[in-house]
Amino acid sequence: MRIAVYLPLLLCLLAPLGARPLSERCEPRLATSLLTASSLVLGTASTVSLGLLAVTGLIRIPQLAALGHWSAHTAQHDDPTEFSIALLAGLLLGGAVLMAARMLWRRARSLAAAALEAACLPARDGLVVVDDESPEAFALPGLPGRIVVSTGMLHTLDETEHGILLAHERAHLTAHHYAFVAFAQLGAAANPLLRPLATAVTYTIERWADESAAAATGDRTRVARTVGKAALASRRAQTLARAAGAALGILGRRGPRDPLASAGPVPRRVAALLAPPLPRHRALAAATATILTIATLATADAAHDLDLLLRTVGAS
Repeated sequence: MRIAVYLPLLLCLLAPLGARPLSERCEPRLATSLLTASSLVLGTASTVSLGLLAVTGLIRIPQLAALGHWSAHTAQHDDPTEFSIALLAGLLLGGAVLMAARMLWRRARSLAAAALEAACLPARDGLVVVDDESPEAFALPGLPGRIVVSTGMLHTLDETEHGILLAHERAHLTAHHYAFVAFAQLGAAANPLLRPLATAVTYTIERWADESAAAATGDRTRVARTVGKAALASRRAQTLARAAGAALGILGRRGPRDPLASAGPVPRRVAALLAPPLPRHRALAAATATILTIATLATADAAHDLDLLLRTVGAS
């Protein structure tokens, strides 16, 4: 096995460095797509690479090599991969498959439960109002989906802000944001190094919904106020208030001491709404596409190398 098999693993080490730039500098819809694709493709590529390395170790064991009519002696001679590396790859592969399967099972159960709950909730135009003084609002995916809002949240916001809130939650449903989150988390489950990408997706879908609400209402400032107001009224009010106090005054260039550099997601969302809309940033999109292409081609090349190795040890 040549260097190609290690390239997807190396890219997974570097990929988290691009999560923040993509989420902060790129238009949210495009950023969500790029981050999700990166997590899924790199997670798959790294898992395949681990599988390829593990196979090179298995065919060195005479009892296992005999099952495929391979020569374990030839494999040890012709393959430069250390057996310890192949063994480690096998252990990591087992963990990756186990975590990915566990995540898929949990996600399938939660989506099925959400769909069932949504179907049972009485709604008017897809809206469910729950008598609860705690200010809450969320989109519940299903066939059809539901927007659930508590009376506490309705009392917190005025009539105009109600429309902004509903536009935000409808965007989650119509754009199927839960699917983006699920795919990004699947890649991160297979490779924990990609967790920053999955975390960034949970932020960019909120930014996507914010921008959808701003486009529907035509008032970015009002949407920013609604986002901040709803967040400050939630159970995380005290924590968010401390971060938002510094973030709401930041509208210019961000320097090295920029409070938003370490601020939470809500202050960053508010600041983004108070600034002009972000561009699609084709350079970042092209760079991401190039990295994913390299990972895919490297995985294909590594698979070809393994095929040649199996042919060699099988012919001996």
